[in-house]
Amino acid sequence: MGLISEVLLLPFAPVRGSGWVIEQVVREAERIYYDPATVRTELARLEERLDAGEITEEEFDEQEDELLDRLESATRRSAGTDNGWTG
Repeated sequence: MGLISEVLLLPFAPVRGSGWVIEQVVREAERIYYDPATVRTELARLEERLDAGEITEEEFDEQEDELLDRLESATRRSAGTDNGWTG
């Protein structure tokens, strides 16, 4: 960008900076959410909750399916084959 456009856009610098920060937070949240180790830990905790009688078999099955979908998506992401489709 030229000097003039930089000077004219200077008042919008806080907005652009905030957008960058939000983007970084979203990336980190997605990294943690799709981390296979995190998903496996959650699966183990889910099984512990079932064994302790804290949740029903039906609740376990629903939550397990969601976690396994996340794990599959994490595997695709790490392999570079995820095309953004979540269906």
